[in-house]
Amino acid sequence: MRATQLFFPTLREIPSEAEMINHKLLLRAGYIRKVAAGIYDYLPLGYKLIRKIETIVRKEMEDAGAQEILMPTMVPAELYKETGRWDLDVLFKFKDRGYRDYAIGFTHEEIVTDLVRRNVRSYKELPMNLYQIQGKGRDEARPRGGVVRGREFIMLDAYSFDRDWDSLDSSYAKMYRAFSRTFALCGLEPLAVEADSGAIGGKTNQEYMVITPAGEDDILVCDTCGYSANSEKCAIGETKIKMSEEKFNALTEVETPDTRTVEQVANFLKVSPKRIIKTLIYKADNKFVAALVRGDRELNEPKLAAAAGVKKVEMVEPETALEVIGAEIGSIGPVGLKKEIKIIADREIAGMANAVVGANKTGYHLMNVNIDRDFSPTIYADIRVAVKGDRCPKCTGKLKVEKGMEVGHIFKLGTVYSDAMNAKFLDDDGKEKVYVMGCYGMGISRMLAAIPEVNNDKDGMILPITVAPFEVTIMLLNPEIDDQCVAATRVYEELTDKGVDVLLDDRDERPGVKFKDNDLMGTPIQVVAGRGCAEGKVEIRVRGTEKKEEVALDDATEYVMKLRDEMFAALRDKANKF
Repeated sequence: MRATQLFFPTLREIPSEAEMINHKLLLRAGYIRKVAAGIYDYLPLGYKLIRKIETIVRKEMEDAGAQEILMPTMVPAELYKETGRWDLDVLFKFKDRGYRDYAIGFTHEEIVTDLVRRNVRSYKELPMNLYQIQGKGRDEARPRGGVVRGREFIMLDAYSFDRDWDSLDSSYAKMYRAFSRTFALCGLEPLAVEADSGAIGGKTNQEYMVITPAGEDDILVCDTCGYSANSEKCAIGETKIKMSEEKFNALTEVETPDTRTVEQVANFLKVSPKRIIKTLIYKADNKFVAALVRGDRELNEPKLAAAAGVKKVEMVEPETALEVIGAEIGSIGPVGLKKEIKIIADREIAGMANAVVGANKTGYHLMNVNIDRDFSPTIYADIRVAVKGDRCPKCTGKLKVEKGMEVGHIFKLGTVYSDAMNAKFLDDDGKEKVYVMGCYGMGISRMLAAIPEVNNDKDGMILPITVAPFEVTIMLLNPEIDDQCVAATRVYEELTDKGVDVLLDDRDERPGVKFKDNDLMGTPIQVVAGRGCAEGKVEIRVRGTEKKEEVALDDATEYVMKLRDEMFAALRDKANKF
């Protein structure tokens, strides 16, 4: 490809809409352009990078035994209603001319389960793994980071169907390896962390998180054993609760007007948030529970649901809290609650003395509240969000916090969808059984963002050779000088004949512009056809390093091929560790 024929509108200024590094670089280098909030055009360079990711994905998926299909983007409401997901607020919904309800698929569990239940009947056809690479839609409330969190995005989603859990474990292990190899080949080294299953559901699941300061998720990582988990999932290791030696003071009711938050109460009473017990009222399977955490902590709803023995908990509305408790939110506490309201206290609460709680009377709080004297929790459990310094649940190490960008998520769904959709097969004992399923998602367009987010310098992107739109750029510094034209054209043609993806920058631009543009777009190997061509030499550079080498024109192609092979081999070596 010649640069004079390539559509890549570069920008000198950083667009005001861009905050994350990848967003700035992708816009400036002419990889993407914004159409609307969370919706982007992929220009030739950006789409070429995506196609290279897809090529790697297809190879690894097929090596793992998965078969590619393509399912419809439009999903009939009836399928989502079978699993109870029609009411999710992320769905883009619409009606056809017959007023039938549809949604744009954001994941395809229902569609693929319906496909298999109608066409696969025998255990002899299992295990089966079907995957697709497809554009999807999600009504994100706050799109951000360009293609990091978009409302339209490109995704790999794969679905395994097995006879039993042991077989699912095998399918899951194959997909874990395929995903890990794919990321390594694309120049990414994400952590596979334990995570909450969210709207997908299921049992075991892991997120692939690229560690970057621009990440939107908190990841807890043990400094000793390497355990890692999303903050929504991370368990906190048990430690011996150190009981306070304070003398129990007399229970006192105080007026606290216009104080609804922990911060407001702490300021009004001149106490630390650590002395406040925050009481939150939730509904769990039509029963009310009171969750207690220390004032400076954040409640973890999935943990609370597990402690309550339900799949999901929902915080009550202010009107409901007033009706059930008799006080407005902000003045609710555990003392004197109705007996039918289960009190679930975070383990940390056990060590508190002379605490401050809501008085269950709007505008009032109780001071010097003590456990067992003034109230007793129904149970203690780990129900708060883990933070830096907490104990690892796997060893005696401490947890540290990293920021992560999710690029993949794999799930052991089990029978969540096959039960709901009555998807069965005939096993070898002649009995019908439901499929045991897994699902595996990878953000293809999000990887377009993640790769430059962690592979860049002050001059632009530094792209891995496996996914770079062009493996080599040949910069013809002065198209009007014959020996430069001859040298550039010769290397271009020789590399092209060897199957190398080459860009010949033959534009009528100043050399400085060509250097800046090619550094910005991140091509791994640069061949400079400049003044040295008069002596039969070209300069070869490796992007992101100080490496520059003058090489005889006769040796240039061989030198570039050696560099190229070394770069590919280094990424393959990383992938082969899995």
